[in-house]
Amino acid sequence: MTDELVLEMRGITKKFPGIVANDDVSLDVRKGEVHALLGENGAGKSTLMNILYGLYKPDEGQLLLQGKPAVFGSAKDAIQAGIGMVHQHFMLIPVMTVAENIVLGNEPVRDGVLLDERGAEERVRELSKQYGLAVDPTALIADITVGQQQRVAILKALYRGAEILILDEPTAVLTPQEATELFGIVRSLRADGKSIIFISHKLNEVLEIADRITVLRRGKKVATVSREGATEESLARAMVGRDVLLRVDKPPAEAGEPLLQVDDLHVFDDRGIEKVRGVSFAVRAGEIVGIAGVDGNGQSELIDAIAGLRKIESGTIELAGRTLEHATAREMLDAGLGHIPEDRQVRGLVLEFTIAENIALHDYAEPPDAKWGWLFPKKLVERARTLIREFDVRGGGPLSRAGTLSGGNQQKVVVAREIARDPRVLIAAQPTRGLDVGAIEFLHRRLVDERAEGRAILLVSLELDEILSLSDRILVLYEGELVGEHGADVSEEEIGLEMLGGRRTAA
Repeated sequence: MTDELVLEMRGITKKFPGIVANDDVSLDVRKGEVHALLGENGAGKSTLMNILYGLYKPDEGQLLLQGKPAVFGSAKDAIQAGIGMVHQHFMLIPVMTVAENIVLGNEPVRDGVLLDERGAEERVRELSKQYGLAVDPTALIADITVGQQQRVAILKALYRGAEILILDEPTAVLTPQEATELFGIVRSLRADGKSIIFISHKLNEVLEIADRITVLRRGKKVATVSREGATEESLARAMVGRDVLLRVDKPPAEAGEPLLQVDDLHVFDDRGIEKVRGVSFAVRAGEIVGIAGVDGNGQSELIDAIAGLRKIESGTIELAGRTLEHATAREMLDAGLGHIPEDRQVRGLVLEFTIAENIALHDYAEPPDAKWGWLFPKKLVERARTLIREFDVRGGGPLSRAGTLSGGNQQKVVVAREIARDPRVLIAAQPTRGLDVGAIEFLHRRLVDERAEGRAILLVSLELDEILSLSDRILVLYEGELVGEHGADVSEEEIGLEMLGGRRTAA
């Protein structure tokens, strides 16, 4: 990192109806540095970066690149000025190849008019080798992993000459292994002189990768600090404006009768491969059972089967003493299941619906939302307004489209709906994915409160810290089999060994 400033954002203000997203925010970025942008969900991070990328125009303020004023009317202007952005949800076309996605809009041609496919693939191979971003140029986007898709999105920006690269919540959709690989890529880009703005809510990651850290709170800049001397506690305090409990404080569980019973469950994926192989376990009233495992070891298929979203090949599921065979998702919900899905945008929300409509998705035909076949929109709005306030959903009101919210606030809407339904059994799959430290503290406290109310909670998370801190019992899933069962006092090393297949005999 040098002292040379490649970017200055001075006094940026951006207002939307009823909200000031950015309030006189200033930010500078040096050549060859990783500058982290921290803040709660709805603090204004993405809005500020969308202004830099030309997607929004600021109401007030000025941009300077290399000391010269810059005005962007579109993302194309920002790209031509050397700015690239990798969005949290990648802007890639699944049916096209890696190379086609990377060169799209700036394709190499031969004979003046024809697409030079071989030239495109060769250029992608050269970039991949240069920056250590190994991908197959001929592979379809639909056929590669999420981590590889992120590499494609980064390569797409580099192909267009990006010198300043914005990474928006880059680890939110990655496994821990993929996140480690990403950090290696970021370090190599920094060594090559690229400047990187790293938007995140994960304090440990920011302290690992960033040179400097800027914190936003409710649209305003509250601090820019060097990584040296910063701590998770100090950053959390700056983000939220108060001390944050970074570890879960909960009394011992007082477990009751089994409310969820899974026996000898076998489930296949869409390709006909067995992903859940003879899994059996129970979750009792008043306890949290965590399932730990590396992504792709059958967690998704297990959750889908319990939630009625995937066919069960064999085995049984009991919910509150009732055996449910081949139940649909609605039948499972009606029986008392709550489901916070691992993908809020695919399974949790209808993005074109309002917040009020999303909260009423399951219960819209029941009082007080409806009576005698008549829907009462005002009741939907009133209930949504109450839950928005209770769960601190920011960035919109009951009539705002869910798709306009930040990812973390979308997650809060899903959590609010599922908890408010008062389920007997609650599946919480990746419940804090995309949430900031304050929201994580709030959700963890709510899950502990729900446990105290006698709910049976099945927690599935790729965050091992979350599993260890919240769970009363921990099950380890490896290649579709349960290979371990532990109490809350198990060590991280023992769990990690089993997650990697160190033990194959079920406990």
